Amino acid sequence: MKGFAFAGIHAGIKKNGIKDLGLILCEKPATAAAVFTRNQVRAAPVILGQQMIQKGVCQAVLANSGNANCFTGEQGIEDARRTIRIVADTFGIPRDLVMVSSTGVIGAPLPMEKFETGIPQLKTQIHTGTLADFAAAILTTDLSTKIVEMTADMDTDQGRRTITMKGVAKGSGMIRPDMATMLAYVLTDAHISASDLKQALTSACDKTFNRISVDGDTSTNDTLLCLAGGTGNAHITDDASRAVFQDLLEKVCLDLATWIVRDGEGATKLVQITVKGAATKQDAFKAAEAIAHSNLVKTAVYGEDPNWGRITAAAGRSGARVDPDRMDLFFDTVALVLQGKWQGKAAEKQAAEIMKASEISMTLDLNLGDHTDQFLFCDFSENYVKINADYRS
Repeated sequence: MKGFAFAGIHAGIKKNGIKDLGLILCEKPATAAAVFTRNQVRAAPVILGQQMIQKGVCQAVLANSGNANCFTGEQGIEDARRTIRIVADTFGIPRDLVMVSSTGVIGAPLPMEKFETGIPQLKTQIHTGTLADFAAAILTTDLSTKIVEMTADMDTDQGRRTITMKGVAKGSGMIRPDMATMLAYVLTDAHISASDLKQALTSACDKTFNRISVDGDTSTNDTLLCLAGGTGNAHITDDASRAVFQDLLEKVCLDLATWIVRDGEGATKLVQITVKGAATKQDAFKAAEAIAHSNLVKTAVYGEDPNWGRITAAAGRSGARVDPDRMDLFFDTVALVLQGKWQGKAAEKQAAEIMKASEISMTLDLNLGDHTDQFLFCDFSENYVKINADYRS
């Protein structure tokens, strides 16, 4: 996509020659919007990013893995600012147009010498590097890079116009977004105002990244950033073009969010829980969220056990209004519970067969209203414990 350049290198922050420092460089200052973690323990890059994004413009993003630069006090803030200065000076752009992101171990100071030598190396690669290089540089426990590319056409008075959008993300554990995911970046060639971009991104985030769970933990470094370079022929200026842009952005975000859950630490199954028939919109959200975050449900899924008691119990403790005698529960199209009554061994056997698949859908109908919501989540396996027990080793 015209207007963006990428780089990703091994700067020595991580061991074994793995890429750990990446850069997105915009040809010219891009319209920008971002959403950040609501965790009160926020990393230094998040604190600075929340200030910087108020301008609605950004030209460079530096991201590192292997160190979160979180819980590092004033030194962490100064190190992040120093990193920004190095990027600005190296690439000849204003300091207030540089954003930094970090992911990795919490509590350790940034190894600044690695940034001082690494950032100039990024400059040597910026004209030959790819988005895949950047994507590899931001990984932690991820099993794969996550890159999405989509386009959408729209009709205008000037003829047919095309929006191009690319997304890249990292995330595998510490995933219970209360805004976004661990780190995610969406790039587009569309022309759009900062206010329209912010509104579109916030809405897309709420429907996608805010509806996933791996382990129920909200990260200290969550950042979702969208950059609109304005190098294409699509101008987002009216309700029709906004609708096309919104739909495309939501599709890109949903693909990235789904990929994160599928790539969850130790995960073997991807599950969609839909709660319908809720009395209020908030009730639908609460019940779906509680089920998606339940460790008992997650372990039952791993064991391929259609333990409907755990699912209905999670809904019951969610704070949503429920009536046990009116609940229906389906595994795909198999009804395991109808009007609060278990449908017997034959139905449970069918549900158990469904749970052998790598992707599963569940539907809980509360039969109390017209509201629906859904979450994506994964199972819990022994590998999740092993990965996180050894994370700092």
